[in-house]
Amino acid sequence: MEITILCVGRAREKYWTEAIAEYSKRLGRYCRLQILEAADEPAPENASETERAKILEKEGERILENLRRCGHDPYVIALAIDGRSLDSPGLARTIDELGVRGVSHIVFVIGGSLGLSPQVLSRADMRLSFSAFTFPHQLMRVILLEQIYRAFRIIRGEPYHK
Repeated sequence: MEITILCVGRAREKYWTEAIAEYSKRLGRYCRLQILEAADEPAPENASETERAKILEKEGERILENLRRCGHDPYVIALAIDGRSLDSPGLARTIDELGVRGVSHIVFVIGGSLGLSPQVLSRADMRLSFSAFTFPHQLMRVILLEQIYRAFRIIRGEPYHK
């Protein structure tokens, strides 16, 4: 299986990059992992609704362009607060069932500080919520990688911390 994490923005701090590298290394036993970064737009604190919509649209265009580069029809899971909530075994079942259905490439999409554009959300095959909380995109990348790693361990019947 191929897993792509497509995210807006870059992980710059050493502690994020080290955690991302560690989980990327661990996932190498289970899948081909690729992390793609789309440039983020500056989002001023006092941006108007019109400015916010334009920022989302620009970031969305970059995400959709990266999705087109991901190859033939990947299964797209957008991380969104209004998405479906799963526990760790539920995510494992979802990934396993997709594989059984013949899906060979899953793309998880993490938006920027304003979330994801309506165009990206409409392209998604599934919306997944990790929480009603808002997380920095660098932290969300680490959480997502850890949960994907945990999912593969569950699928293989390997021990994992409960």
